[in-house]
Amino acid sequence: MDATKLAKELIELHDRPRQVAPFSSRFPGLTAETGYAAARQLHAHRLAQGWVLAGRKNGFTNRGLWERYGVNGPMWGAVYDRTLIFAQGNRAVVSLAGLVQPRIEPEICFKLKSVPPRTRNPAAILEAIEWIAHSIEIVQCHHPEWKMTLADCTADNALHGRLIVGTPVEVQRIAGLAAALPFLKVTLRKGNAVIDQGTGANVLDSPLLSLAFLVDILAEQKDAPPLAAGEIISTGTLTDAHPVQAGETWNTDLHGFAVRGLTVNFQ
Repeated sequence: MDATKLAKELIELHDRPRQVAPFSSRFPGLTAETGYAAARQLHAHRLAQGWVLAGRKNGFTNRGLWERYGVNGPMWGAVYDRTLIFAQGNRAVVSLAGLVQPRIEPEICFKLKSVPPRTRNPAAILEAIEWIAHSIEIVQCHHPEWKMTLADCTADNALHGRLIVGTPVEVQRIAGLAAALPFLKVTLRKGNAVIDQGTGANVLDSPLLSLAFLVDILAEQKDAPPLAAGEIISTGTLTDAHPVQAGETWNTDLHGFAVRGLTVNFQ
């Protein structure tokens, strides 16, 4: 199918946010690859409007969520200067305006100091990273009840809404980081209530291997923007994604190495 018609709908949908029937139910033959092609046109439109590419987000790297959400693999999307928020003192106030059915995802993110090699060796990937931080992504879904296919998600910029980044820690300050990342633990709370818990191994066995996925898929997508030094890469949710609303306060605790948790107040 021609991705241009879908891209026009995506542009209008993000200008006038609302729920619509899944793209895959209305565009026969929609595949994940065609979804990416439509997303590239959305990306080009945003760049023309003055948006700046700040990094990437990986989605569905937590295999435990695939069956629940009806997908069969991971994906990636673009993060922009307008969707990226740096927490101050590991606290942030975040507007949900314009987001449809937002959900919260605790993650690990990296800042690249160079383009990572194409390898499955976590230690070699770590050599390309300047710093690590805890991040929280707010994802969204334009389809009722979060019912969709992977192709719907790749088209809709991998469901990206906001990325909140905590205090960075230079990787050289954390001994044994590559080995420790699969064992990190996170607790997600709404107010004082524990909502979910997860580990680093939930994300394709390690956040570093999630980054390896991104390197691999971009190597095959010749029309996609190539990775560059300075980009911030969020590697996917360590827990399930949970609905959030304005007026709520959510927080995370991380255990296993030097990165701290985050507190986010939603407006």
